[in-house]
Amino acid sequence: MIDYDVVIIGGTPAGRYAALAATQLRATVALVEPQPSYDFLKLHAVSQAVRGLQLPDNSFLWGNTDSSVCTVVKDTSVLADTMLFADGVVAHAEEQHSPTVLAAKGVDIIYGNGQFQRTPNLAFAVNERLLRARTYLLATGSHCIIPEVPGLTAVGFLTLDNIWQSFNQATLPQHWVIMGGTPQSIEIVQTLRHLGCQVTLIVPYPHILPCLDLEVAYLLQAQLEAEGIWVLTGTQITQVRYIDGQKWLQAGDKAIAADEILVATPGKPNIESLNLPAVGVKWHSERLLVNPQLQTTNRRIYACGDVIGGFACTNIGNYEARIAIQNALFFSKQQVDYGSLPWAIFTNPMVAQVGLTESLVQRQYSQDKFIVLRQSFKTLATAQIQDVTTGICKLIVLQNGEILGGSIFGAQAEELINIVSLAIAHKIKVHRLAQLSPIYPSFSEILQSTSALWHQQKFSRNICWQEFLEDFFQFRRNWKI
Repeated sequence: MIDYDVVIIGGTPAGRYAALAATQLRATVALVEPQPSYDFLKLHAVSQAVRGLQLPDNSFLWGNTDSSVCTVVKDTSVLADTMLFADGVVAHAEEQHSPTVLAAKGVDIIYGNGQFQRTPNLAFAVNERLLRARTYLLATGSHCIIPEVPGLTAVGFLTLDNIWQSFNQATLPQHWVIMGGTPQSIEIVQTLRHLGCQVTLIVPYPHILPCLDLEVAYLLQAQLEAEGIWVLTGTQITQVRYIDGQKWLQAGDKAIAADEILVATPGKPNIESLNLPAVGVKWHSERLLVNPQLQTTNRRIYACGDVIGGFACTNIGNYEARIAIQNALFFSKQQVDYGSLPWAIFTNPMVAQVGLTESLVQRQYSQDKFIVLRQSFKTLATAQIQDVTTGICKLIVLQNGEILGGSIFGAQAEELINIVSLAIAHKIKVHRLAQLSPIYPSFSEILQSTSALWHQQKFSRNICWQEFLEDFFQFRRNWKI
C-alpha cells in the first residue's frame, strides 16, 4: 500500500521548496523534519547591515525598505539592533515556507527523526509510523567537518551553526581565527572585520577558494587584505592550545593568538541516522552518489541540495529540487546541467561566477580557440559616481562567440551574473550582449562594454594571422628567387 507519491526527508530550504513544487504538480507529499536553517540568510542580513555603512560617529546606517527612509542605530546597541534586523529578515523568509503554508497546500508535515527500512517493503520509519511512497527525496543538508587538529576540541570553537551565540552577547570577541575554505567563511571574515574585529582567515588551498577564477581570487584576497584581514593560504593548522587564558593556534610556522575560533570548513552530508546502507544507497567521502537525474544508487530514492556535495547555495539546491521532483514523480529523464547556474560570494565588492573559469577552459581548449575579455569597473560612470570603482568583469568566449563562462567582481555582481547565465543557458552569442543598449549610467554597461571587446580582439587576431601569412608567402617568394 502506497501512502504518498513522494516523501521528502529533511526540512532544509531545498526540502521545503521541493514540497511546494510537488504540491503544484498535484502530488501527495509528506515532509519529515521540517526544521530548516536560514542561518545563511541571517549572515547576509548582518553583512548588509554593517557593510561599509559605519558613520563617523560610530553609528551604523541602513535603508528601511518599508518606508524608504534611513534608520540610524547608535553604537551602544549596534550589535543588538543588527541582530534584530537580521532576525526580522529570517522570520519573513521562514514565513514564506512555514509549516502553516505547507500544510495549507496539502503537505503532510511530520516532526521527528526516522530511518529507512527495507523489509517487507521500502519505507521510512518515523514516530512508530511507516511512510510508504512511490519515491523518496533526501534534502537533509550537510554539516561542518571538524578538522582533526590536536587540541581543537579541548580548547573549544564555534561553527556557522552556533556563531550567533557570540553575536547575541553585548560585545563580540575581538580576535578571531577562521578556519575556512567555503564562500561562507569568506563572507563572515569581512562581516567580523566591518564590526571592528581583528580577523585571520586560514585556508588549506593555494588560493582563497579553489573553484574561483584565479584572477578574481587574487583580487578578492587583495581586497580582504586591504581591509586589514590577515589571509593565510596553503596553510594547515597543526595544533591548538590554551596558554595563560589565551587560545593559540600553530599555523605553519606561525603562532596565532585568538579570542575565538570559527570552523567554517566544507561540510559532509547529514545522513548518519538514515540507515542508508540497508536500502542500498551509497556515498563516497563527503557526498552522496547520484546520477545526472539525481537518483541515488537506489532508483526510488533521489537527493538534492548540499547533501549531494558542493557548497550550500540556495539557488542551486532549488534547481536540483525541481529536477529531482520532476524525475521522481513522472519518471522523466531530466538531467542537471550546472554549466549555466550562477553562484556568488556575498562580500563587498561581491563575487559572482557562472560556467567555466579560465583555467578550466585552458584544459579543454587550445589557446587559439578562445578569447578572454576583461573590463574594469572604473570605466563605468555610475561606478565613479557611487565611488565603487573596484572590480572587474571577465568573460571567456570561443572564437565563434559562444560564452563559456563569466566572473564578476564588483558592485551588483549578483544581479549582473544572471544575464551571463541566461546567455550561456540559451546559447546567446557574445556579440548579442555587445548590441545591448543599457541605461546610462548603470552597472549593466559593464556587460556591454566587455562583450564589445570580442570584436576588437577577434579583428586583432585576424590581422596578426594575415600578417603572418603575408610574411610567410613573402619568404617563400624570396626563397624561390
